[in-house]
Amino acid sequence: MQITFLGTSAGVPTRARNVSCVALRLPQRGEVWLFDCGEGTQHQLLRSDLKLSQITRIFITHLHGDHLFGLVGLLATAGMAGHASRIDIYGPRGLDDYVRDITRSSATHFSYPAEVHTIESGVVFEDEEFKVSCGPLKHRVETYGYRVTERDRAGAFDVERAREQGIPSGPLYGRLKRGERVTLDDGRSLDGRDFCGPTVAGRRVVYCTDTIYCRAAVELARDADLLIHEATYAAADEDLAQRSLHSTAGMAARVALEANAKRLLITHLSPRYAPGNALGPDDLLSEARAVFPGTELAHDFLTIEVPRRES
Repeated sequence: MQITFLGTSAGVPTRARNVSCVALRLPQRGEVWLFDCGEGTQHQLLRSDLKLSQITRIFITHLHGDHLFGLVGLLATAGMAGHASRIDIYGPRGLDDYVRDITRSSATHFSYPAEVHTIESGVVFEDEEFKVSCGPLKHRVETYGYRVTERDRAGAFDVERAREQGIPSGPLYGRLKRGERVTLDDGRSLDGRDFCGPTVAGRRVVYCTDTIYCRAAVELARDADLLIHEATYAAADEDLAQRSLHSTAGMAARVALEANAKRLLITHLSPRYAPGNALGPDDLLSEARAVFPGTELAHDFLTIEVPRRES
């Protein structure tokens, strides 16, 4: 599981930071999921190691332009390039109207299925490997944060032990590896859990933006291996944060601390903190670390691995 930041600026792009987009790469599936899709996202993809052809899901937090204006352009390019087989898009009420109106007025037609799913609090997608849920955040418009939960996996199957027990190779090995109980031809009943190592715990990644500090964000981020949280303002500008319903770096750190998150990446920085100004990105990082030491500062094209959890 790999995270790449494709846009880390708030509101407008800067020379160093594009507007919001985070990519989750799932190498074992050959898939990339995007969280938000600000203007210029497809250009950022071209400058990264990610492949447009692997994008299968896009999760939009809310309908502000710096999180949305790159969506239809990306979808159109995916179709014209002949890459996409299907893309599912998830977001608040109104997202389906937005996509439909732009494609209609621009005579844009996708050459592949592209379906918009209107979300509410709860599970928005799940399969045998992952579950994606969302929860409401506190912002000026309807906004959701997302939580990606990887399901626990059975530990390594002990082939040698199975052979010693005289278990014939084949379908029985698969059933035992899944932790099932099987009955052999000689009448023995065997528990698959006895032939597997410790369970491999699934990882948990949470994405929260835009929002001011709220308890809903804390609950969504509970015990996350990685929390990605907006930090638009420094503490000195908390009045701006309160008026715009955005977070300070300290608020983001407070969410991580109260949620017992393992790691915090702060993003969505206001352009007012560009290097050379009175306050810069490192000042926001210092403010967050004073509350939650396990904080790191995101920048465009930062790529990190989310390690597997201990069971």
